[in-house]
Amino acid sequence: MKKTLALALAATTALSTGASAQEITEFRIGILGGENAQDRMNSYQCLADYTTEALGVETKLFAPADYNGVIQGLLGGTIDMAWLGASAYAATYLQDPEAVEPVLIKVNLDGSVGYHSIGFARADSGIASLDDMEGQVFGFGDPNSTSGYLIPSIEIPQYKDGITMNSGEYFGEVRFTGGHEQTIVAVNNGDIDGGVTWADGQGNWEDGYNSGALRKAVDAGLVDMNELVEIWKSAVIPEGPVVLRQALPDDVKTTMVGLVDGLFEADPECAYGVAAGETLGFQPVTHEMYESIVAARQSVIGN
Repeated sequence: MKKTLALALAATTALSTGASAQEITEFRIGILGGENAQDRMNSYQCLADYTTEALGVETKLFAPADYNGVIQGLLGGTIDMAWLGASAYAATYLQDPEAVEPVLIKVNLDGSVGYHSIGFARADSGIASLDDMEGQVFGFGDPNSTSGYLIPSIEIPQYKDGITMNSGEYFGEVRFTGGHEQTIVAVNNGDIDGGVTWADGQGNWEDGYNSGALRKAVDAGLVDMNELVEIWKSAVIPEGPVVLRQALPDDVKTTMVGLVDGLFEADPECAYGVAAGETLGFQPVTHEMYESIVAARQSVIGN
């Protein structure tokens, strides 16, 4: 441990190791897709270590192949906590409003709590906007991703008349890549002509912005942002929530909220990995933040 958890837990109710062990025998954290499973596990290992220390039980990390793996784990009670995208939270809520509760939201360096879906292409492709994507292959990440599908599927057709999300109509093909990292790599390699991913939209393009999938791809050495160009940007999307299973004991929930809420102060490097880049940490959030996303998902996808 780089630092003690004393700071992270200072504002929470004390939880004795003995008491927690009687109520739960392990704690399970789910990690949404966005980069390869091993990188996701590595980024979250510090949080798992802190959780084991705080709760006194073994903490296990789960990195399913797709977003639905985390959603179903939360619904089925095999995952206790996850940082969901707004659409993934909406999917969970629509299937069972009592399954999880949103507790914290990531804070950007300017104090805001939003991000963007970013459309991008190779800089040498001749594609500079959605106008140039007509007849081209457009890649989306995961059907349960907010920035990787839900918001683009609503906003991109509003760009101009004639754009739809059906393959062969405006775009030559609309393809799901499987996740944000897969989309970035596919565009970078020329396997698809353009794609969408997520970023806070702050900081410098060449850094992959301050946080998000592009920043993680830059950190991993997967892309040189100077070889990519932004071709579209969504309106601001509310950051997804950190959620906890409602059925967890109250003292466990209190401890975990305090731990994650204080993670940036206790260990900025750990917070960087968990939050996918630069952040000021996390702050409380409630379901009301996501009512518009729930309505949008219900309208577009159904559940």
